[in-house]
Amino acid sequence: MRMQEYRHIFGPLPSRRMGLSLGVSPVPKKYCNYSCVYCQLGRTPKLQKSKGMYFPVADILAEVADYLKSGVNFDVLTVVGEGEPTLYEGLGELLTGLKKLTDKPVAVITNSALLPDEEVRQALAKADIVMPSLDAYDDASFKKINRPRKEMSFDEIYQGLVTFSREFQGQLWLEIMLVQGLNDDEASLLKLKGLLEKIRYDRLFVNSPVRPPAEGWVKEPDEGALERAAELLGGLSISKSASPDFFSEVPDHYEAILSIIKRHPMNQHEISSFLNSRDCSDQEQVFAQLEQNPAVETVDYKGYRTYRLVK
Repeated sequence: MRMQEYRHIFGPLPSRRMGLSLGVSPVPKKYCNYSCVYCQLGRTPKLQKSKGMYFPVADILAEVADYLKSGVNFDVLTVVGEGEPTLYEGLGELLTGLKKLTDKPVAVITNSALLPDEEVRQALAKADIVMPSLDAYDDASFKKINRPRKEMSFDEIYQGLVTFSREFQGQLWLEIMLVQGLNDDEASLLKLKGLLEKIRYDRLFVNSPVRPPAEGWVKEPDEGALERAAELLGGLSISKSASPDFFSEVPDHYEAILSIIKRHPMNQHEISSFLNSRDCSDQEQVFAQLEQNPAVETVDYKGYRTYRLVK
């Protein structure tokens, strides 16, 4: 099976939190119950309400097993998807199967929305690492930043996060995404700090929209604001963490980039560095192909061009 035929596996991709992360996607693209203003994949076209068995667990596990035969190097096997992975009804079975295939840590990145659901908490309990997010501090900020389905309650989700943090026996790495003007001021940070007191976590990451967000008006806080936030909250600013290089088994340079930006946008410098690592002799041609592809969206953000596959 060639890499470009894999439906559920991507990477390994560089992660400032995980190192080299080999991704596993159990949900269709943009199947999510949030439409966060900062999402690097763009707006969610239709907010999902219910969990579903979108793909057979056996099919996903077979792909992972086949790919691991290549001996690829990675640090963490991460169930993250192109949407919200806890919407996958087979998550518990999938995690159990993945842990049988590798001795590397198995992680799940979640937006926390379904943590009030006991079945979801039981499924996540099978992971080695769970990384939930907490960007808001009340219902109003929740609706501004995460833009959830209208029936969702911030208080219920927060209580679900508190409950899960006390039940979970693995590593819980909490992440807060700061957006300039929405939750990066001192009053907001103090409210977040108060919420953290009830949550049991092992690491806290303070992040910002480093890649083009869903909404053009979204801005990341400046470096000084991130440093102050990290100090006040007692966390680690992601901007201070080194990121490893991108990797792909796909032999064709252009196709390799498409396989990455389908799930993880790359800016022009990352693409150039990636092509240099593969001894690509005609980078201009690759960039020209990207520019001409109608399925590739190019966004000017923070002084450079970023590419993401949107169709």
